Amino acid sequence: MATLASTTVQNLQNMMDNAGGATQLLRSAPLGRYVFPVIPPEFTNWRDEIRAWKEGVALLEQSYHMCELHLRGPDALKLLTELSVNKLSNFPVMRAKQLVLASHDGYYLADAIVFHEEEEFYRIVGAPFASDWVQFNASLGKYDVQAVRDDPLSVRQGDRDIYRFQVQGPLALELMDKVTGGNVPTPKFFHIGETTIASKTVRALRHGMAGTPGFELYGPWEDQHVVRNAVIEAGAEFGLRRIGADAYSVTAVESGWMPMPLPAIYHSAEMRPYREWLTTNNLETIGSLGGSFQSDDITDYYVDPIELGYQNIIDWDRDFIGRDALQARRASQTRVKRSLIWNSDDVMQAQRSSLFPNGRGPARYIATPSPMYATWEADAVMRGDEMVGISQWSAYSPNAQTYLSLATIDIENAEPGTEVTMIWGEPDTMRASVEKHLPFEIRATVAPAPYFEKIIKSGAQ
Repeated sequence: MATLASTTVQNLQNMMDNAGGATQLLRSAPLGRYVFPVIPPEFTNWRDEIRAWKEGVALLEQSYHMCELHLRGPDALKLLTELSVNKLSNFPVMRAKQLVLASHDGYYLADAIVFHEEEEFYRIVGAPFASDWVQFNASLGKYDVQAVRDDPLSVRQGDRDIYRFQVQGPLALELMDKVTGGNVPTPKFFHIGETTIASKTVRALRHGMAGTPGFELYGPWEDQHVVRNAVIEAGAEFGLRRIGADAYSVTAVESGWMPMPLPAIYHSAEMRPYREWLTTNNLETIGSLGGSFQSDDITDYYVDPIELGYQNIIDWDRDFIGRDALQARRASQTRVKRSLIWNSDDVMQAQRSSLFPNGRGPARYIATPSPMYATWEADAVMRGDEMVGISQWSAYSPNAQTYLSLATIDIENAEPGTEVTMIWGEPDTMRASVEKHLPFEIRATVAPAPYFEKIIKSGAQ
C-alpha cells in the first residue's frame, strides 16, 4: 500500500489544477483500498470472525488505524458547534456523540465520533476527513483552542496516546461481567463509564458498531497489552474471536453505516483555502475514485447528511456551516440510503469470468470479503435504462450469506424488494492498480439499511 507520507509535498488545489480537475485527479490516483496497519488479515478465518459478532463475541481492534484529533481549550465546543450539524447543546463530560460535518452548500463532508472527556477536552476519532477539517478551522486563529493530532500507524511509527478496541456481540455483556469482576459499566448508549480490568483503569463507551450491544474500551497506550490479554483470556470461555483486517470492514455494510463517502471539498470557492491547506500527507489529496459511474462533475459523486440518515440529529435551531443549504435540501430530497443484496448467480458468473474468461470478459475480480478497490467507489445502479442510484460500500457477509452493498437510491425506486442492476467494474480505467476488464451487470434487490435490525440502543440481547 502507498503511504500517505510523501517526500514531495503539494497541495490539493495545485494537484487538481495540474490534473485538469478533481475527477481526473481522483480517477487516476493509483491508491487502492485501505490496508489496515499492524493487525493481520485473519486471526483465525474471516468467515468465523464475522459470524462472531452476530452469534457470540468478537474483539475488534481500533488502536492502530483510527485517526484522532485532540481539542483542548475554552473554545473547543464553540468550534465544534459552528462546524457540526449535530445537536451539541447537551454534551456533558463522559459522553460521546457522532460528529457530522457539512460543506457550505449542504453536502456531506465527514463524520466521526467525538468524546467529551474533560470540561475543555474533546477527542475526535474516526477516518481522517473530520479531523482534517476541524484541524484546519482550528488553525485559522479564530478560536482559543489547541488541536493536537494523533495519526494512525498507517502513516507514522511509534506509540499513540491511547489503545482502543471493541467487545461486540450477544455474549459481550457476559464477557465484560467476567473480566471486570462484576463491575460492568452501565452507561446509556453513547455514554462513557469506567471500570477496572487486570488492575488497570479502563474507560468504556456504550456502543454497537456491529449492530448489537457492545463496549468500546480504551485507556493509556502502555496498558494495552495487559488489558487486551485479560479480555482475550476471559473470552476463551465464550468463544471470543479476534477480528482481522479482512473481516473488519464488513461491520459497516451490516450495520448500515456508510464509512467513507467522498467528502464535498473539491468544487466550491469556499473550500479553496482548505484545498490549499491539504497536502499529499492527507488522504483527500491522494485518495482514488473508482467504479462504473462516471461523470465529469465531481458533485455527482457527493451525498448529503439527510440522505445518509442523519436528519434526526441535525440541530436546525442554530447556525452551522451549510445549514441554509441543507435546509433547502431537506425540502427536496430525492435519494435515501439502502442496502443492496447482490444476486449470487451473477456474482459467481462475474467471478468465473474474472478468473476463467474463455472469451467472455474478463469481469473485474470480486475480492472476498471486501471487493473495495478504491478509496471511494461509485458503481452505477440501474433500473432498465435509467440510472437510479450509486452503490458505494460493499462486502460479503457470512451472516447474511450474500454480498451486500450500501447505496443511495432514488426514492421512487427505494422500496425494499425492488429489483435493480448494478454495473460492476471501472470502464476505461486510468489506474494501473485495476486490471483490464469489461463492465458486468449484477442483479440486486433493494433492502433496508441497516440490513440487520439494530438493537444497540434498546439494550436487548
